[in-house]
Amino acid sequence: MSSDTATLLFELGMEELPPGALDDLSDRLATAVAGGLERAGVEYTTCRALGAPRRLAVQIEAVARRQPDRDFERRGPALAVAYDDSGAPTRAAEGFARSCGVNVNQLETLETDEGAWLAHRGTESGRDTRELLPGIIEHALSHLPIPKRMRWGDQTSEFVRPVHWVVLMLDEAVVPVTVFGVDSGRESRGHRFHHPAPVVLAHAHDYTAAMRDAHVLVDRTDRRDHILEGVRAEGERIGGHAVIDPALLNEVNALVEWPVVLSGSFDEAFLRVPPEALISSMEGHQRYFPVRDADGHLLPRFITVANIDSRDPARVVAGNERVIRPRLADAAFFWDQDRARTLESRLPALEQVVFQKQLGSLADKSARVADLAARYAERFETDPEQARRAGRLAKADLVTEMVDEFPELQGVMGRYYATEDGEAPAVAIALDEIYQPRFAADAIAASPLGRLLAVAERADTLTGIFAIGKAPTGAKDPFALRRAAVGLLRSLIEGEHPIDLTALLEDAAAHQPAELNAGAQVQPLVEFCLERLRGLYHEAGYGAELFEAVRSVHAPDALEPLDFDRRLRACHDFARLPAAGSLAGANKRIRNILRKADRTPPAHIDTDRLVEPAEQALNTAMAARAPAVEALIAQGGYSEALAKLAELREPIDRFFDGVMVMSDDAAIQMNRLALLQRLQQLFLAIADVSALPESS
Repeated sequence: MSSDTATLLFELGMEELPPGALDDLSDRLATAVAGGLERAGVEYTTCRALGAPRRLAVQIEAVARRQPDRDFERRGPALAVAYDDSGAPTRAAEGFARSCGVNVNQLETLETDEGAWLAHRGTESGRDTRELLPGIIEHALSHLPIPKRMRWGDQTSEFVRPVHWVVLMLDEAVVPVTVFGVDSGRESRGHRFHHPAPVVLAHAHDYTAAMRDAHVLVDRTDRRDHILEGVRAEGERIGGHAVIDPALLNEVNALVEWPVVLSGSFDEAFLRVPPEALISSMEGHQRYFPVRDADGHLLPRFITVANIDSRDPARVVAGNERVIRPRLADAAFFWDQDRARTLESRLPALEQVVFQKQLGSLADKSARVADLAARYAERFETDPEQARRAGRLAKADLVTEMVDEFPELQGVMGRYYATEDGEAPAVAIALDEIYQPRFAADAIAASPLGRLLAVAERADTLTGIFAIGKAPTGAKDPFALRRAAVGLLRSLIEGEHPIDLTALLEDAAAHQPAELNAGAQVQPLVEFCLERLRGLYHEAGYGAELFEAVRSVHAPDALEPLDFDRRLRACHDFARLPAAGSLAGANKRIRNILRKADRTPPAHIDTDRLVEPAEQALNTAMAARAPAVEALIAQGGYSEALAKLAELREPIDRFFDGVMVMSDDAAIQMNRLALLQRLQQLFLAIADVSALPESS
């Protein structure tokens, strides 16, 4: 490494961090320190965000030891006031010179368009990076996003956890700084049990290796990969494969410094409990990784990651097996207790659970969803009575013991309990699928009844919350309405249900309490859904011009998401055709010509007034394709219809090359406008292709 650069190491040692805070704080600290160097003009090559439960660390390579020298220019008084009539410097000139630390005769002249001025030019020497670091570190720490800070001892400073040691080094040299009452040095700390003695760092570059020797893996990515590989290997060793939830993996990674993978077992009798409940207990309570066999069935095994390499791992495993048994016993107890009553018998309890004060109880909400689902059942090709039944039972599992203990199992347990009660399979499945999609990458409900309930549930929530004036504002969305709208739209589009969203929301609004006048919020809600639709297409990589091409032609009081989607995808296909750019430009030209016309063109084209060969050819080509285009549009075959219209490129180009639309003959002029109007109408029946780029 060049003598002009050095490795920078900053480590902040403390009590164990909250596992959910480690990754974010580690990344933010590295970004803040690197940003401080950049603002100071100090160059570097790579920056690594490191961290473990008891430390946040930043290691930056090839940090310049000094700021670069900086040329400066400082403007003083105008020459007109800098010297008197005899040419002697005035007080203004002398004062400016003193402020610059030079004599007047050392000043220079600056010529600008505004005039001539005295100026002082020079080169400012860069400061040592060592001098800059304390300020950079303090600024970085003070700007970390810590929602809950704490004090310790007699300190007045606050941080996420009590700080016990600080390391700040440039290569082998310690950089003095005091943060949270602790002076920096070269002593870190190793694993609490495997290496309780201080770790003396000889060089900043040795940090990760020295900490590994002290039983601490400080590289979060390496540590996560080590855990992942170990858990997978252990799952295979015990005859199955580990169920690895990425969120759980990240949490475990933030809890251990020296991960050691072990496996244990539990009583096979617990497998009578639904596997989701056992998995929730293992993952949520104990942070264990469950294990499935080759057929996907849960095995009576678990994998845990210890933070210590025990001399007697069997005792560690036995301890974990002792701890998991009462947890699984609780899940079994909840399962047995809940099955003693049917879901239907729990419906009266929903009357005591408030959904929202102005919108009533969960029983009220269930009744609204049931009525709306029954009304739209045939549109989803489902049985109205099953739809009503599923709507009524959809929230019943929320008052069971199992869901009270494991809220993430809502819907899942409803499906199991409905099956136990002998409900129709479609109803039982829908009680689970009503919540799909649960998150951004989740699939929509697989069954038509599940999609119907998912749509009815979200439509009721959206209309109700909008009616009470709680629409999302800015980043605030306490009722997760954006997610609800996206789930509704995706269910209709991906499920291929041709439902008018405006009509659906009007029906949902009609079921809300009459005093709320929910119907008045339907149109703002449609616009809200349109914006969510815009976001969906943006995330999928579709250009904004495609969205606008369709939105500009859809009726303001109606929105059918499936039809909107088909039109947008048709525009996407059309935009890739060789003729697309030319036709987009032609449609812009037609739009502008028709806007500027002082009279409305006639509805019909008079073929006797088509005198130019080019206009006759365009009319013939258009007339030949119009019936097929209109038939395709009626069937929703928008891509095929636009491909058919793309065949008009050549006659359209010839028309604009050889025909003067605004003829001096008024009758011919209006007939040509009628021709262009008919052409425009064919395109606008699908989308406004003039919104598309003119180059394909």
